[in-house]
Amino acid sequence: MNDARKPRSSGGKPPRRGAGSGGRPDGRGAGGRGRPAGQRGGGRGAGQRSGGSRRDYRRDEPVERTADQKIYDGPPIPDDVGAKDLDKHARQALQSLPEKLQERVARHLVMAGLLMHEDPETAYLHALAARARASRNGLIREACGETAYAAGKFAEALSEFRAARRMNGQQYYAPMMADCERALGRPEKALAYDTPETRSHLDEAGQIELSIVVAGARRDLGQVDAALRLLETEPLHSKSRADWVARLRYAYADTLLAGGRTEEAVEWFHRVVAVDGNKMTDAEERLAELT
Repeated sequence: MNDARKPRSSGGKPPRRGAGSGGRPDGRGAGGRGRPAGQRGGGRGAGQRSGGSRRDYRRDEPVERTADQKIYDGPPIPDDVGAKDLDKHARQALQSLPEKLQERVARHLVMAGLLMHEDPETAYLHALAARARASRNGLIREACGETAYAAGKFAEALSEFRAARRMNGQQYYAPMMADCERALGRPEKALAYDTPETRSHLDEAGQIELSIVVAGARRDLGQVDAALRLLETEPLHSKSRADWVARLRYAYADTLLAGGRTEEAVEWFHRVVAVDGNKMTDAEERLAELT
């Protein structure tokens, strides 16, 4: 997105395999077993209902599923998706569930992770299906938060992250929670997440994501200079090739532009392009507009 003030679905730490992998430092990009979700078969898993209606064979007529039943059913799951595709840390977090329930929930979480970026609405439905089966599991509530966030359902995401935090005491949702507050038009509440206590529980990438969001909240409040000062406390000149480097530099370039410092903004957009090999940003397009 061009405007650094807009929420970003890449804020925070997407899981490695399936939604809700625990926000671990190596958890970049949802994945299954080496194939994009769109290349998997479209069949339903064993016992999977169509999600619409089922037939009453005594009357030979379909019986419409209620809204809650449709959520419980969830979208179809391809036969080749299994619980073993879920990140091992996530599987461990499901061990308190009965075995058959673990399998079903895990498969929905795998699908949620596979679809989170290309079809976040369907990913969210998979997460809701998992929640309908085990709503008191922190990992599942985290998955609901991540997929709701990716789908732009910021009120729902914030509610789910709060529930997950109550259950597991983790703070690594803070950048996404703060960004949800911004999206809901509450930048002052976004600023409240930036505390020493919260930062002490975040890794380097998480702290930088929080700074990016808080700087955006400062911009929402018209405090561009304060936003720049915050971003300048972060390692803008880092030689790392981590994704956060491009994101941090992009936020800085965009904020410079918002402050009327166009020449410096152009310089920093060039520096974004230099490290953005994965094309996560539209820095090249921004440069074309400015030069």
